[in-house]
Amino acid sequence: MNPTKLSLIDAEELARRLPMARAIAALDGALRAGLDPEADVPRSVLDVQAGQLLLMPATSSSYAGVKIAAVAPDNPARGLPRIVASYLLMNAATLCPVAMIDGSALTLLRTPAVSAVAVDHLAAPDAERLVVFGAGPQAWGHVEAVRAVRPISSVGVVARRPERAAELVERCRSTGLPAEAVPSQAVATADVIACCTTARTPLFPTEAVADHAVVVAMGAHEPTAREVDGTLVARSTVVVEARTAALREAGDILIPLRSGDVDTGVIAGNLSELVSGAVDVAPGRPRLFKGTGMAWQDLVVAAAAVDGSP
Repeated sequence: MNPTKLSLIDAEELARRLPMARAIAALDGALRAGLDPEADVPRSVLDVQAGQLLLMPATSSSYAGVKIAAVAPDNPARGLPRIVASYLLMNAATLCPVAMIDGSALTLLRTPAVSAVAVDHLAAPDAERLVVFGAGPQAWGHVEAVRAVRPISSVGVVARRPERAAELVERCRSTGLPAEAVPSQAVATADVIACCTTARTPLFPTEAVADHAVVVAMGAHEPTAREVDGTLVARSTVVVEARTAALREAGDILIPLRSGDVDTGVIAGNLSELVSGAVDVAPGRPRLFKGTGMAWQDLVVAAAAVDGSP
């Protein structure tokens, strides 16, 4: 390896190097190979005037990497992304830089890819009806990712702004996937529900969720924000990326814990345990995957983009 050669990977190059299906396979493969999500280094969060700065380092036998992400809630009103980030991938032995990657594009790839790993192990093989909350880049990413692991035949889009919902509907239709804007009550007929929002309170009437459905909640990484309520948490088989991360950051889990609606035993397993078959996925109850985003995911996907190895 030439220690002076640094690859610059922008969003277009990342998409060329690593299609969604390959990103999903890289994450699933790393977990099957023994990656322990519980050993991940917690993200550092610094509150600043415009929002937050997040520092997310991770290491493996081959690589070290760090993502610096900025969350600026007022950016969308300025026509700018809410989250902007950069990722530096380094050789693990020398710590020489290997690649600088568009961190925002990396996040937009790895987050739905992680969700798809969970969906692939939780959803019925014939799951075909997807309902997505939100209409931003993560919503489209989740359509693409869930479609990669299940035979999705229709998409319902729930969004606060009708024009944004219409844009996502048209994007789905342009790929040959039937889609329409729907009300939140459409969760009653969904096989998979993907929550991709910045909401701080529950998005839909969770008693309407079918017993066979899979719900993915990935929009929040703060202990005071959530997209689903305690009723759904209590009635579901709950899988998290890692117990340590969920009990530190996941408001969807922490809020019902604090209120006494559930206890820590509600978490049936983490993502590694799910992939290995160690989670008892009981029939007759919904399945909930709660993600907050973790540094190991960035590292696995970044490494796969560079050379296909975790």
